[in-house]
Amino acid sequence: MRLTRRLSAVAVLIFGIVLGLIGAGPAQAAAPAYVALGDSYSSGNGAGSYIDSTCHRSNNAYPSLWAQANNPSSFSFQACSGAVTSDVTGSQVNALNSSTGLVTITIGGNDAGFADVMTTCVTSSDATCLNRIATARTFVSNTLPARLNTVYNAIKTRAPNAHVVVLGYPRFYTQPTGLCLGLSQTKRTAINQAADLLNSVISARASAHGFTYGNVAAAFNGHELCSGDNWLHDLALPLWEAYHPTARGHANGYFPVLNAND
Repeated sequence: MRLTRRLSAVAVLIFGIVLGLIGAGPAQAAAPAYVALGDSYSSGNGAGSYIDSTCHRSNNAYPSLWAQANNPSSFSFQACSGAVTSDVTGSQVNALNSSTGLVTITIGGNDAGFADVMTTCVTSSDATCLNRIATARTFVSNTLPARLNTVYNAIKTRAPNAHVVVLGYPRFYTQPTGLCLGLSQTKRTAINQAADLLNSVISARASAHGFTYGNVAAAFNGHELCSGDNWLHDLALPLWEAYHPTARGHANGYFPVLNAND
């Protein structure tokens, strides 16, 4: 009788343990350590809900959205509005190490003089705008590749085990534009073509380093300026948000592209 009772108690205990294991399910591992590098398109300039007033980092930016959704073991938000390639190599990459599992970056637009191109095209004639764009295109083709190589080499050296996703930039204007106040059709077409060139150079250099390129221009298709469903800011206050993705641009454009390539 005592042996039977003991066996019954053991059976109940084992049954309880099994049920507990089934109910608990597999534990969800934390995502790898994540470092977000880059310029205003990564910091979230234009997305609102800012967490600082210098770099315009936003809780609505795609790096923040990814971190909120994936619970990385650590998250270092280094991207800063106005950053150029030398800012990445001079300070931002210091956040990387051999434990870093994911790195994302947008960079190159400020090196190419993005802000000055838009200012010139908004305030000047078609001819002046096209001349400024031609200067930017020459820089993108002849000088930017070496600067991107320097950035990508630094990332690979400091974070040798990381998966690196290099994200591009959206086109600014829908094609065909139809009724669209502001810049002329000539200017808008030239600006879009310059964005295409910039993205092609970034994509080529990222691929040469074994990094993944995320094509956000495709994601923004139909949501550029003058589309009627803009995911970008036009000229508006504050001016530093102009021509940057809105919160919807990050949530519906950049974030899904990162998710598809992380």
